[in-house]
Amino acid sequence: MEITGAQALVKSLLAENVDTIFGYPGAAICPFYDALLDSGIKHILTRHEQGAAHAASGYARATGKVGVCVSTSGPGATNLITGIATAYMDSIPLVAITGQVSTELIGRDVFQEVDITGATLPFCKHSYLVKDANLIPRIVKEAFYIASTGRPGPVLLDVPVDIQNAKVKYNYPEHIDIRGYKPTLKGHINQIKKAAEAFMQARRPVIVAGGGVITANAHWELQKLAETCDIPVATTLMGIGSMVSTHPLNLGMVGTHGSYIANYAVNHADLLVILGARVGDRAMGAAHNIAKRAKIIHIDVDPAEIGKNIGTSIPIVGDAKNILSAMVETVEPKSNKEWRDKLEQLKAERGPKYTMQEVSEYVQPKYLLEELSNVLDEKTVVTTEVGQNQIWAANFLKVKYPRTFITSGGLGTMGYGLPAAVGVSIGRPDACVINISGDGSFQMSMQELGTIRQHDLNVKIVLFNNYRLGMVRELQKQKYRGRYYQVELDKNPDFVQLAEAYGFAAERITSNHEVREALKRMRDHIGPYLLECRVHPEESTL
Repeated sequence: MEITGAQALVKSLLAENVDTIFGYPGAAICPFYDALLDSGIKHILTRHEQGAAHAASGYARATGKVGVCVSTSGPGATNLITGIATAYMDSIPLVAITGQVSTELIGRDVFQEVDITGATLPFCKHSYLVKDANLIPRIVKEAFYIASTGRPGPVLLDVPVDIQNAKVKYNYPEHIDIRGYKPTLKGHINQIKKAAEAFMQARRPVIVAGGGVITANAHWELQKLAETCDIPVATTLMGIGSMVSTHPLNLGMVGTHGSYIANYAVNHADLLVILGARVGDRAMGAAHNIAKRAKIIHIDVDPAEIGKNIGTSIPIVGDAKNILSAMVETVEPKSNKEWRDKLEQLKAERGPKYTMQEVSEYVQPKYLLEELSNVLDEKTVVTTEVGQNQIWAANFLKVKYPRTFITSGGLGTMGYGLPAAVGVSIGRPDACVINISGDGSFQMSMQELGTIRQHDLNVKIVLFNNYRLGMVRELQKQKYRGRYYQVELDKNPDFVQLAEAYGFAAERITSNHEVREALKRMRDHIGPYLLECRVHPEESTL
């Protein structure tokens, strides 16, 4: 029996156990939507295509599955680009499906035609322009394999409308073998032995754990290795959740906006173990100086990242879980008491601090986030926007488990957190999802309030409102002699009324003494909730 290419595409998604798609329809993707109608796959209609891509990303990060987003051709496809690039920079498994004009019209600049495979080439693991409907099953199989293996990332399927309507004999392949794509998963045993010897010889070792630890589900192995060898652990922004925040070996976040103690440890280590991290400029600072002082072990599933930004003494390519498991079996228990005592002393002296103002005309974000940590249950997942709100959350929230702190790290995409929260809530319906937001970032994707309300998702929003683009303003203050320009948001809408217009419960607080009870009301409310917190315009990031 023959079916259409669109039906073959839907059947192939079902074969990959896809249960949810985030998207926005249009003419060039209508055959797919028609086939999707009776499939049993849940479709979440976002209010913007970029929201669909971010929601698919949040879904993927919260569940460990491949996220799927879909759009029509032309502007629908280009609206996905920022979401695809965000997923690429943070190594998130994503399959993006776009409609395209009919095959015979490609290249003629017809209505809503755009070369989306070319446009996304720099930030996709692979792209397909489907020219034969019979190839759809194999292409889908390959796409999900590529997206989810090795270093995960987005794969694009661009499907012309005539290919969607073409008749095919459906046959889904059981196995796939892609020439030239063979990710290395097990680390070389000799390199692992060298690393174990370095652990034994080091007097000031430090592990920097990145998002690769969470992707590989290697958090228990990381903790075991750190405890066995008594090695302090700093995390990158993407690595938050790879070790319990309150664990005595956890130094907090490293980098430009990280903790003093984490940065001190990295800069004074004699052995630095970089685990599933890219070594970006904001994450590690002057990497070349660090490499001069310490022996570097760099572990990553992507060989291209090893040695790219920092000199490496012992490179190990492979899956973090496999390598850490092998290391745990290889190393001997060890104590680094002198080094640990030094760091504990510094933590007590220079750890993240603030002075809570009992009488206040504004809410202190750092205080609120500490209090929020006290009222959250273990299933709560936090997403953040980008800006001061992100850094406050990264440094002051207590994160207990992997896949419960979700943010845009590599690309730093404002407007990410709210649609990501949509995806998290769909993927984890048992969890309360809290989006930490700033007034600038919130206004880049606040239309997704409609998506949340349509599906009555249990998404709460903590909105820090300082009527400013706070981080840019802070940069202008520090680097540009306080010449503030285009960072004031004095005509912000009434966010409470806006949320209520969408059917949210909402309230506003303006002082610290209101925080505890407001957080409890938000926590106990079943359904969407927005808590606006008035923040002093001069509130610092660190």
